[in-house]
Amino acid sequence: MSPEELKRVLSRGLLSFPVTHFDAAGDFHEDSYARHIQWLDGFGAAALFAAGGTGEFFSLRKDEVVQVVRAAKAAARSTPILAGCGYGTSMAVELAAELQQAGADGLLLLPHYLVGASQQGLYDHVRQVCQSTDLGVVVYNRDNSILQADTLARLADTCPNLIGFKDGSGDVALVRQICVQMAERLVYIGGMPTAELYADAYNAIGVTTYSSAVFNFVPDLANRFYAALRAGDESVTRQLLQEFFYPLMKIRDREPGYAVSIIKSGARLAGFDPGSVRSPLTDLRAEEENELAELLGRFS
Repeated sequence: MSPEELKRVLSRGLLSFPVTHFDAAGDFHEDSYARHIQWLDGFGAAALFAAGGTGEFFSLRKDEVVQVVRAAKAAARSTPILAGCGYGTSMAVELAAELQQAGADGLLLLPHYLVGASQQGLYDHVRQVCQSTDLGVVVYNRDNSILQADTLARLADTCPNLIGFKDGSGDVALVRQICVQMAERLVYIGGMPTAELYADAYNAIGVTTYSSAVFNFVPDLANRFYAALRAGDESVTRQLLQEFFYPLMKIRDREPGYAVSIIKSGARLAGFDPGSVRSPLTDLRAEEENELAELLGRFS
């Protein structure tokens, strides 16, 4: 898939990022993961991000990232697969090449590791990764990797395969500036945790799609919310926020890292076996998973 084709695909609909499945020993459980991907493939997501943030990219070895992406590509019959990529520049460049060989349709460039960086440093980092691959690249603005509008414009001029901007910062003013300044040059993706909570605001400033974590276990509900958002049906989005997403948020916010853990619990309650999250994250407590089960029971 060419970068331009990928850009068009990402613009068409809802996105999601599957959890990575682990077995009882904490190793990647490919068979279970493949079954989950095959199930998700039937619900019409425009693309899936394999080994992304909710896929615990930060806890995977480099070889495991490649293994997860290869498994996702083999399991997804029709859904394009974007691969998580990141860490320091040299590691990200190496990983980008390996992910292209593994068959990824594109890359999601997550923030580099640990340290802050100047705009020139961020420019150099993203440029080197983009220039190391033929794949389309979506850059993820969050945490210690916040590209300003002028830096992003320089990158777009230098790197034709930079096709997307995903925001996890929540800085609405900056995102709006980028959307106005870059116009149709990029596809704009909402990337806040539980993105539906922010979708109305982001939609209003030009970010018309997002990656849905709950698609992992309630894909019909996720599609219903997205369709209502795009149709401007506030009665549906407000109802789902009030009855589903806000109660989900209450559980999610009890511990750091639960934005990932609650999605694994949801996948388990949907009939899959994704295993536990990897350290340093922790699983939901039993009573919290029971709360989630009660919530899901109202929408079954």
